[in-house]
Amino acid sequence: MNIQLREVDIDNFDEVINLPLLPHQENYLASNAYSLAQSKYDIYYRPRAIYVDEQLSGFLMYKTMDDEHRPREYAIHRFMIDHRQQGHGIGRQALQLAIEEIRQDLQAERITICYHPENPVAKDFYASFGFVETGVDEEGEMNAEIVLNSAQKK
Repeated sequence: MNIQLREVDIDNFDEVINLPLLPHQENYLASNAYSLAQSKYDIYYRPRAIYVDEQLSGFLMYKTMDDEHRPREYAIHRFMIDHRQQGHGIGRQALQLAIEEIRQDLQAERITICYHPENPVAKDFYASFGFVETGVDEEGEMNAEIVLNSAQKK
């Protein structure tokens, strides 16, 4: 199983927008259409299509926090796997690839992610990567972070 993160472009745009979620998952995630529109108007967002071999299997979007005067921080804002392909380790490998992509910025010190506190699957999944909860924000979402090695060297 070859998993890759690819740019979202004219060739896969429609397919990314149409990736389905289960109805109960729709409460946890903004639509891919909204996310892609957001990425076109905010230069800090990096949308990625998740492929298994040549099949589109998910969507991930992260951003630099430069616009909030935190240039060494990144935030993963969207992450979804097609519900028909969940449970096969695709999400785990895709998130690892995203973390590795962010680590290519040698100045990166922190990666944050947020999720609904009532989503125990997300909590356990992100914790398995080393994300540590830092508290609930004003929107009621749990925030978690990984402190990268570059920050620990200071």
